[in-house]
Amino acid sequence: MTSRRLALAALAFLVPSASWATGEIEGLITKADRERLSNYETTRAEALKEAREGGSAEEIAILDKVVDARQQSWSGFDMTGDWQCRTIKTGGFAKLIVYGWFKCRVTDDGSGWTLTKLTGSQKTKGRFFTDSDFRQTYLGTFAVNDDPFPTYGKGPETDQVGYAFLMSPTSWRIEFPAPYYESKLDILEFRR
Repeated sequence: MTSRRLALAALAFLVPSASWATGEIEGLITKADRERLSNYETTRAEALKEAREGGSAEEIAILDKVVDARQQSWSGFDMTGDWQCRTIKTGGFAKLIVYGWFKCRVTDDGSGWTLTKLTGSQKTKGRFFTDSDFRQTYLGTFAVNDDPFPTYGKGPETDQVGYAFLMSPTSWRIEFPAPYYESKLDILEFRR
């Protein structure tokens, strides 16, 4: 093998996720997740309607504060670091559930932001891709308790997709349309 081929092979081994660095998710996103995003607006509207019809006044106030927050530009914002995070489940079986706060961390490995939910029984880990100045796309995987995170693309039970919106310099959220379990729209809210 020539030295050039060896160098290319070594580079491919060292950077298996080179497509992350380009922001191109077309070769990564599954057909099921592409479909979830294409139905995002309809799914979101149905879930929020059910949540507002079936939730308690206190939980509806929390939901409204989160989803009605004015979206801000991601330009210049650095989400790296430790965050408090909580899940809000809307629509479906329970209509509206607001969970307590847990710990999340966002890191940047040079090819983009990676989120890991560190505590709580339901966890996520994944990466962000720029969709527009006001929206990031998140591809991740779901794990329970101490189970290891599966590789993205394993199937709809563990694959996650969502849109992230910046709400203020100290808060943002990810909206997951049509999650596999329990609800129609999961919202993961972050604060510092």
